[in-house]
Amino acid sequence: MTIDIPKSALQIRSVLKASGELELSLAEAPVPQPKPHEVLIRVEAAPINPSDLGQLFAAADLSTVRQSGTVARPVVTASVSEGIVKALTGRIDKPMGAGNEGAGVVVAAGASPEAQALLGKMVGTFAGEMYAQYRCVPVAQCMPLPAGTTAAEGASCFVNPLTALGMVETMLREGHKALVHTAAASNLGQMLNRICLEDGVGLVNVVRSEAQEQILRSQGAKYVCNSSAPTFMKDLTAALAATGATLCFDATGGGTLAGQILAAMETVLAGQADSYSLYGSATHKQVYIYGGLDPSPTILRRNFGASWSVAAWLLPRFLQKIDAEALRRLQARVAARLKTTFASHYTKEVSLAEALQLAEIAVYGRRATGEKYLINPHKGAGN
Repeated sequence: MTIDIPKSALQIRSVLKASGELELSLAEAPVPQPKPHEVLIRVEAAPINPSDLGQLFAAADLSTVRQSGTVARPVVTASVSEGIVKALTGRIDKPMGAGNEGAGVVVAAGASPEAQALLGKMVGTFAGEMYAQYRCVPVAQCMPLPAGTTAAEGASCFVNPLTALGMVETMLREGHKALVHTAAASNLGQMLNRICLEDGVGLVNVVRSEAQEQILRSQGAKYVCNSSAPTFMKDLTAALAATGATLCFDATGGGTLAGQILAAMETVLAGQADSYSLYGSATHKQVYIYGGLDPSPTILRRNFGASWSVAAWLLPRFLQKIDAEALRRLQARVAARLKTTFASHYTKEVSLAEALQLAEIAVYGRRATGEKYLINPHKGAGN
């Protein structure tokens, strides 16, 4: 494959300063030559996921965000609290890339047969630092995409698909029969709904508005509970009784929602018990917090017996636990259904420079349902 590869290219860099100031900017970086087991990807699409915002903004107060520089080379700054600066000591004064995943064409490859086999192919990757025009990554971190797949279609082939599949896989491995998912009208939530419909898995979808409820019901979801409705706990308890769900994946993190779900699970289990126990049902109830849409403290009122647990769930840790064959099985399913089950939808495509405009940050920084952004690092560029 012959292509003009520049000596340097642009990437977004984030640096947290010891003073408590976060700075985002576009930096010119050398384009590396791939080692034997590496490939060079011309990045054409990279989504902005909620998990990417932590890397970009380091939990900065977005109400303090300011912009300087030029339209082509914007510089964004924001204030970070003293407590967060202390907690993030490891990244102080260290410029970092951002963007967990993305897709593009392999334009150069190392000498190994595995690398050479990807030359000219469209691939997705979960290698990090994808908000860049070029990215050199190990072959093992690439997923070859089916012929005819565009970069936009393949950009989100890792985080959301493998998270959704990982939830169902975790359910099966831990012996649960159904599950609950919060913030369920998100791209990931809609994907999980499609998976559960295909696999015959009971799923209780928790949303926060009637509009979100209608999105899921229009896609075949059977159990959708609106947390803003006055009948929420009644509806949730009925859905849990119908499905037998004792596992929840919570994207909100803060507030009382996790505790409400545990309490509703216990209500169902207690109603099925043959006798009373001071310690509640012996059936284990599990909530995994995998997101932080609500940054407030997690409140548990302890009205759900003694057999329960709340823990964090992270995709990278899950992938480390499963064996290579299980990972290949999950990736093969994603690749085969990338345009259907695992399709992602975006509100807007922006360039690297546009991603650092205050008006755009105000939208994608809200992490609102239906407002997912896609970065095209070569949009408006000459290379």
